[in-house]
Amino acid sequence: MFRVLRERYPLVRDELLGAWLVSRYEDVRDALARPWLVALPPGRTLSHMEGATHRAHRALLEPGLHGDALAALAAGAARTAHVLAHRIAARREADLVAEFCRWLPAAAVVTALGLPPEDAAYVQKWCRGGLTHLAGHHDELDARLRPHLVRRRAHPRDDLLSVLCAAEVGGRPLSDGTVTGLVGALLGGGGDATALALASFLANLLAHPDQLALVRERPELIPAAWAESLRRDPPAPVVLRRAVRPVAVAGTPLPAGAVVACLVGAAGRDPARFAEPDRYDVLRTDPGHLATGTGRHACLGAELACHIAEYGLRALLDALPGMVLAPGFRPASWGLLTRGPRTLLVRPG
Repeated sequence: MFRVLRERYPLVRDELLGAWLVSRYEDVRDALARPWLVALPPGRTLSHMEGATHRAHRALLEPGLHGDALAALAAGAARTAHVLAHRIAARREADLVAEFCRWLPAAAVVTALGLPPEDAAYVQKWCRGGLTHLAGHHDELDARLRPHLVRRRAHPRDDLLSVLCAAEVGGRPLSDGTVTGLVGALLGGGGDATALALASFLANLLAHPDQLALVRERPELIPAAWAESLRRDPPAPVVLRRAVRPVAVAGTPLPAGAVVACLVGAAGRDPARFAEPDRYDVLRTDPGHLATGTGRHACLGAELACHIAEYGLRALLDALPGMVLAPGFRPASWGLLTRGPRTLLVRPG
């Protein structure tokens, strides 16, 4: 379907989806970077904000996802990955999606926020119930965060939640609703999208033993292998945007209010941009994936997700040195707006 769209209908109106589909790499990249195309549906997250408000709120989150904070978070992710991997090692057969991928990203973000470790289980439940990187209002999340917000405002700690509670915009502190919305975006993105991306990453390596062997021999290739998986199998192959003012997409003017479906999955397989685009190749010199956005909408947690994937794979290779797909099992991805393997059966080896 993506191939037909790229070749014959690079911009086409889909009445069922109620959106304009854009599928070629250059056009998708341009649309994702447009400041007047914001996330859908309406909400209170970074993807919905404009101008100075967007820049101010983004600046609040960035310190918590870089530098020393990122290093501490990566260390926590490494410890969690080690524990999860060694639990699997004792099994004759295991499902990496259920027993590894769904737990590791949520636990890492919960650690960054300074929330209790058991909250990772709640994040998983909320993500299955619809919490995504777009956050929106989530009653259970609001209720669970409220006492933490009160405590952090009175007694800040060295964690990302304290950074948000102590931050000011225009001389005024962020409201509880704004903090909760930003936290929800991090939890939803780190919990669900990263879990799907991690599952696809492991599936790609396990389905290509020669590539996995290469990564075993040269662990420094892990970030490239992760980027290549995001290009080939993004966790969100269809990204919806809404025009807040008239805007041109793929050379065609669209009115304010128009919904644009950026087909990231199609763009990542565009032969005009990538040689042999359907092939998984960890040695690809310029993956150029769009899975984590671009421009003002570039994902703040992209570096964190890469660390989670790297430490996760390292832990699995250490605990399960002979890890292979279970006999007769072949990974299969499911979903449209979000996509990835729902099961990934392996033998520890």
